[in-house]
Amino acid sequence: MSKNVLNISVVGLGKIGLPLAVQFASKGHTVSGVDIDQRVVDLVNDAVEPFPGEHGLADGLRDVVPRGLLKAVTNYADAIADSDVVVVVVPLFVDDEARPDFGWMDSATRSIAAHLTPGTLVSYETTLPVGTTRDRWVPLLAQGSGLTEGTDFHVVFSPERVLTGRVFSDLRKYPKLIGGLSAEGARRAREFYEAVLDFDERADLPRANGVWDLGSAEAAELAKLAETTYRDVNIGLANEFALYADRVGIDVHAVIDACNSQPYSHIHRPGIAVGGHCIPVYPRLYLWNDPEATIVRAARAANAAMPARTIDALGALHGDLTDQTVVVLGAAYRGGVKETAFSGIFDAVDALKARGARVLVHDPLYTTDELASYGFESFQEGQAADALVLQADHEVYRRWSHEQAPGVRTVIDGRRGLDSAAWGEATFVRLGDGTAARSGDIDQSAV
Repeated sequence: MSKNVLNISVVGLGKIGLPLAVQFASKGHTVSGVDIDQRVVDLVNDAVEPFPGEHGLADGLRDVVPRGLLKAVTNYADAIADSDVVVVVVPLFVDDEARPDFGWMDSATRSIAAHLTPGTLVSYETTLPVGTTRDRWVPLLAQGSGLTEGTDFHVVFSPERVLTGRVFSDLRKYPKLIGGLSAEGARRAREFYEAVLDFDERADLPRANGVWDLGSAEAAELAKLAETTYRDVNIGLANEFALYADRVGIDVHAVIDACNSQPYSHIHRPGIAVGGHCIPVYPRLYLWNDPEATIVRAARAANAAMPARTIDALGALHGDLTDQTVVVLGAAYRGGVKETAFSGIFDAVDALKARGARVLVHDPLYTTDELASYGFESFQEGQAADALVLQADHEVYRRWSHEQAPGVRTVIDGRRGLDSAAWGEATFVRLGDGTAARSGDIDQSAV
């Protein structure tokens, strides 16, 4: 890894892989991006971002593509054979029973193996169950290439730790974790990531921000699962506190502020749903390794139940929802991101339909046709409605009022993203604020 300019392949040009490819190219290295989607490949080669919302990506593409530092291909043979480093960011899916589906990653790994050459470093960044790098990827690479890991090529696990929408800033902010199968593999991984990343100074860390070697692939795999599972468990606890606070008339948000004023308390915020590619998924990968993890399983179940429990609370507040028009604001899993992966919108809409409501969905990031592709009837500003539920905290909703949804008499704010004063005489309840119980509007057994 002593070369000044590296040949790097990034396999998977999705919402993490493409920004990584641009980052590597921005440091002056030659990058080939591999993706099976011809549309994505064509757009990248035209220096056009294939998906919106990633800060700095459009400018980055316009910088590196014309200079010949980044090209996209669909054929592995056009990229892997000349690579010093191969970075794999291919999706791994998990079902409701915590069973991972390795299909896409198996296919990508076999394709990499078919063109692997001696001296290559292969780094997996997709979040994985503990043991996958050593027990699954290395045998596939060795079998398909005829080469020996640790001698002819090296494999490391180095989890991505970034959020879509802010990938470039997160790459600077957080230590880059690596875990090799050998000391030489770890050394090469350290040299690689130090050559392609910059790191902000962080006085709050126990050691300097930069590349942190955790000593093994398994430790790095567990680190990613642990940090994300912690968030799911923490949110699950916050949701339990919120549901209890609503029953007894306490504002849980004031309680959380008070608790977190003490340095050993870091309680997250409750909400209608936990969505996205990470927090709902990675605890299931952990459970695949550790099925007896009762705390993890209970938190995942509690969070998965929140959309339905929020709609139960709406029913208790509003009354019979049969033939009532209910607007759900936000199809995305979180504000400002055009992504519906594991969004609470699906369970919330299902729960409302089960109660006989007519459900309309609004999201400023999605067209009517896009919402229809998910099976949603679109809400247009100015339409009359009976009730409203905030599911995703897009900034625009802070300015909404009866003007956008006339006739609404019951509002549930599931994300602390609405202005309660804007809704006049409507019954307004923010999840966890205890308002309904204090006013006697809600049966305490309903939530």
